[in-house]
Amino acid sequence: MAEGRCREHWNHTASILAMLANVNRDPKKLRAFKPDDFNPYVGTKVVRLDKKDGFKVLKDLFVNPQRKETVR
Repeated sequence: MAEGRCREHWNHTASILAMLANVNRDPKKLRAFKPDDFNPYVGTKVVRLDKKDGFKVLKDLFVNPQRKETVR
């Protein structure tokens, strides 16, 4: 529910930003901006994990002994 509200707010903000950018652009040099150009939620994929998968991912990331990288 909170994510839906954030998306709706960003849709509104992105529309205003696109309008402002289009008013101030040089039409001979730049293409018209779309609200999707300013919306951080466009093109993102939401991945849902349950508790087991979440802990497995964290364990593999931080405790995996096979992954030894040296910092130079």
